Amino acid sequence: MPEVIFPGPEGRLEGRFTPGPRPRAPVALILHPHPQAGGTMNNAIVQALFKTFVRRGFATLRFNFRGVGKSQGVFDNGIGELSDAASALDWVQSIHPEASQTWIAGYSFGAWIGMQLLMRRPEARGFISIAPPASMYDFSFLAPCPSSGILIQGDADEVATPAATQKLVDKLRTQRHITIHHDIIPNANHFFAAEMTELMRSVDDYLDMRLK
Repeated sequence: MPEVIFPGPEGRLEGRFTPGPRPRAPVALILHPHPQAGGTMNNAIVQALFKTFVRRGFATLRFNFRGVGKSQGVFDNGIGELSDAASALDWVQSIHPEASQTWIAGYSFGAWIGMQLLMRRPEARGFISIAPPASMYDFSFLAPCPSSGILIQGDADEVATPAATQKLVDKLRTQRHITIHHDIIPNANHFFAAEMTELMRSVDDYLDMRLK
């Protein structure tokens, strides 16, 4: 899992990258939680997502948004972070230009950024959105949502409330040509501290279904 430094809009960005085992390997980009709440690419859920995609033969990148770790720049309320994510995906695709498919996965703030990135990148075939903060941020940009994916949340999440997430899921499910899955993890709050096993089982079950 070598450290990588690649160019971003505001200077260099720091990441960890595992290349794919073959030229046409699929690619996955993993996005971390809110930088101002301590979110980094070393978050436990981000690392678990990274390992899951690597195990499945993806060329997988997680990285620090601007101003986090060795990444240059300063926090930009999501606008600059979306540009960072686009640069990160460009970088992975430059290494695997013949990638068979592209996936975007994010947790919390990273889920919000990831779903915005979907709108810019029609090649994205799937997404995993863990605890998307629909009660804090506007998701109306998903009009229409360009790819199928899964939203996973805890039923005791006090940050990304279940009601707001359900409203988002219901809206996305009215769209044609995509399928939105929605898993609810019992007793889990926003951090899934005691429910990591259940969370990652949900992710793996969904990937099993989509990738078979």
